[in-house]
Amino acid sequence: MAGILISLVLLTFMAVTAFYVLRLRHLFSVVMLTGVFSLLSAALFTNLDAVDVAFTEAAVGGGISTVLMLGTLALTRRREKVPETLSIGPLIIALVTGAALVYGTLDMPRFGDPNAPALKHVVPEYIEGTANDVSMPNIVTAVLASYRGYDTLGETAVIFTAGIGVLLLLVWRREEDEEDEDGEKEDRA
Repeated sequence: MAGILISLVLLTFMAVTAFYVLRLRHLFSVVMLTGVFSLLSAALFTNLDAVDVAFTEAAVGGGISTVLMLGTLALTRRREKVPETLSIGPLIIALVTGAALVYGTLDMPRFGDPNAPALKHVVPEYIEGTANDVSMPNIVTAVLASYRGYDTLGETAVIFTAGIGVLLLLVWRREEDEEDEDGEKEDRA
C-alpha cells in the first residue's frame, strides 16, 4: 500500500512538473524542470523495482540531456518566441496517439501477474541461465550485458549518435552566427 501511495505522489509531482514545462517561456527554467521530471521518473522506476531503467533515466534524462540542452541554450535565446496563432493540429495528434497507446494497454496482463507470458517464457530461462551460462551473481546485469548485449550496444549507439548530432548542429549554428556577424561588420564599414 505504501508503494502505491509513493507512486501516486511521484506521478502527481510529474504531472505538475509537466504542466509548468508547458506553461513557461523562460527556456532555462524549462531545461531545469525537464531534468527534475527525469529524476522524478527515475524515482518512480526505482519504486517500481526497475532499478536498471531508473539508472538509465537518471543518467540520460537527468544528466546527459540536461547538459546538452544547457549547451544548446548557451547558443540560443533565453526566452521562447510566443506563437502568433494557436495550432490545434498537434494537440489532436497527441490526443489520438495517447488514446491509441491507452487502448493498446488494455490487453496487457495485470501488473505483477505471475501468469504473465513474459514471466512464464523468458524469465525462468534468465534465472537459470545466469548462474549456469554467465556465472554472474546479478541477474539484471547478466540480462543487460550478456543476453541483451546487442540491444544495450544499440541503445548506447543511439545515445552517442544523438549527442554527436546535437554537437554538430551547435557548431553549424555557431558558424552561421559568426558569418552573420562578419556580414554585418562589413555592411557597417
